[in-house]
Amino acid sequence: MKNIQHILHVIPNLFRNLAAGIGGRMLKQVQHDIVWIILLFILVGIPAFAKPPIDICYDNGIYHIVLKGKKIKKRIKFISSEDLITNREAHAKSRARLTVNAGFFDPKNGKTVSYIVTDRNTEADPVFNENLIGNHVLQQNMDKILNRTEFRVLECHKEGYVYEITPHKSPVDFGCMVVTSAQGGPLVYPQLRLEEEFFVVMQGDKVVRDSISALKKVPRTIIGLKNTDEVHILIITDENPMDLYEVHELCKELGLDRAMAFDGGGSTSMDYLDKYHVISENDGTGRNLKSFMLVY
Repeated sequence: MKNIQHILHVIPNLFRNLAAGIGGRMLKQVQHDIVWIILLFILVGIPAFAKPPIDICYDNGIYHIVLKGKKIKKRIKFISSEDLITNREAHAKSRARLTVNAGFFDPKNGKTVSYIVTDRNTEADPVFNENLIGNHVLQQNMDKILNRTEFRVLECHKEGYVYEITPHKSPVDFGCMVVTSAQGGPLVYPQLRLEEEFFVVMQGDKVVRDSISALKKVPRTIIGLKNTDEVHILIITDENPMDLYEVHELCKELGLDRAMAFDGGGSTSMDYLDKYHVISENDGTGRNLKSFMLVY
């Protein structure tokens, strides 16, 4: 408001000096017109440049974030950090309004286990993670691992910007291009694809592998879609930890069309402006992470 008042004060004075040769009555008319033009710009122009809202509510240990509308689709970006950093560090460095943890990574070598696309380019590729590719057990299931579910923002010739939750290797529609994406997994809703994405391995009724504590109650980072223009993010904290079967039911209750998991457990993190700071490790700073979802 102070800036607007300053403009309204300075512009007439400026034109008074420039129009020294204009008669007093005409000068007053020019000043009057300028003020009304500025007011019209303020009333009409500013809403056009306003940032789309980010709705956040908290209930029973769960932050429910909703991104609505078409404008915000252009303000979403997934990034991969060269070095492992905390969510708060990524938030401060990027100056985003909202920062959430995204894909999986190997804490031993700091390399990604998830595909990340930033500004239409593959920023992180798990194929270059030697610990992943060189693991004999994982080699036998590499097709499942590399085809885990991802969240995409695409730009299409006819539809404009659109969202997808789909396996990594699923083809991109003709006339569309992936602008940014992050792989995580598994798909949580409408199907829960634990074994299909090699997070859980069963031998009969016995669980012999559960790589992300899918069957245990831990914090979760979940992203889902409702209709065509709504993204729903669930930050399920350690105050109300859930297994993925419970998350599946929650997504159903919320009426989501599709939903998937990002890295969870101690990785679950969220920062919104300077208002909310959520971590899942009790060290005061949070886990060092590889990739992030940013909303500007």
